[in-house]
Amino acid sequence: MNLIEDTRDRLGPVGVWLPVGMFTPTPDEERRATQRLEQAGYRTVWGGEGPGNRELFAYSAITLAATERVVVGTGIANIWSRPAYTTQSGGRTLAQAFPGRFVLGVGIGHAHQAAKTGSAYRPLEQTRDYLAGMSAAEEEFPSPVPFPRILAAVGPKMLELARDMADGAHPFAQPFEHTPYAREILGQDKLLIPTHSVLLGDREQARADVAKSIELMKQYDIPHYFKGWKRLGYTDADIDGVSDRLVDGLTAWGDEEKIAARIKELVDAGADTVLVTPVGDDLETLVTQLERLAPALTAVAR
Repeated sequence: MNLIEDTRDRLGPVGVWLPVGMFTPTPDEERRATQRLEQAGYRTVWGGEGPGNRELFAYSAITLAATERVVVGTGIANIWSRPAYTTQSGGRTLAQAFPGRFVLGVGIGHAHQAAKTGSAYRPLEQTRDYLAGMSAAEEEFPSPVPFPRILAAVGPKMLELARDMADGAHPFAQPFEHTPYAREILGQDKLLIPTHSVLLGDREQARADVAKSIELMKQYDIPHYFKGWKRLGYTDADIDGVSDRLVDGLTAWGDEEKIAARIKELVDAGADTVLVTPVGDDLETLVTQLERLAPALTAVAR
């Protein structure tokens, strides 16, 4: 079994993406949250970072040490947070300490994050150079334990880069239609690990959350999400009016069975692992939703 096949097997078709950086929980709260998710049957838990809000490799080590089986993924390790060789060595260290339980997701983040470091923002060029730097570090100091490297990718050129210089792609905040689109570009031999929002509730609750996300994207000037949605056929009217079609594309809502059926459709459309991220304003609400959803979601099969 090669690295891609082994990773698919370890992650399973459904995992969790926790936006814990938004809530600044204590390390003890994060440990307990991940332990509860492992006990509920989830096989992989991911989290992200932005420059300055927390250090993702330290967080990953805390989470790995607190659990027995769960695979931890960085979604994403922001390239503005550390040099390429440091990211590679951090991944190598965690892979050695926890064999088979770490996935390194990296990404360029956003222009406002680059500005915090005093850098210009040239996403494709800078990401290509960063991945090349990671590859050079791996060539100089090969990891005795292989681990996958996944790239945050939405648009066609970044997806091609994920195909050519990484082990796959980790799309974020994309509607349902993005999964078959991304799979076509990546081919069958690369990992595709999208996130997808889930809500135990109705469409109007989901619409309120999508509207809130759109306002944040506008506030932080993150236009590439909107550009990606339009590439898939959504319009300004869908975005500005938060249409039913957009809400249903971005959020799996309803009861446990309806949500699980929608996630299964994403798996059938080409996702290797769908990382569900629940709607909520605090860590306890998120974990409680995921525990309720676990019997239905962990039964989803490829």
